Amino acid sequence: MSDFGPAALLGLCLGFLWGTGCSLAIVYSVYLGGYRKAVQDSLADPKPKRFREALKKLEERRAQAASPHR
Repeated sequence: MSDFGPAALLGLCLGFLWGTGCSLAIVYSVYLGGYRKAVQDSLADPKPKRFREALKKLEERRAQAASPHR
């Protein structure tokens, strides 16, 4: 059992690090894709419907946060 322990621990650590690294790379690439699309939408003329709706919701939240009736 003592011969198997260190090898298993090393394999577990490397597997965990490899899996975590791959997951982070995928999440980062998805984030960048969404960010690029958001920048393109913000620069487009006329603005896309989804962008206008998101901007309207943001302005409503800001108005609620600024109102003294909390």
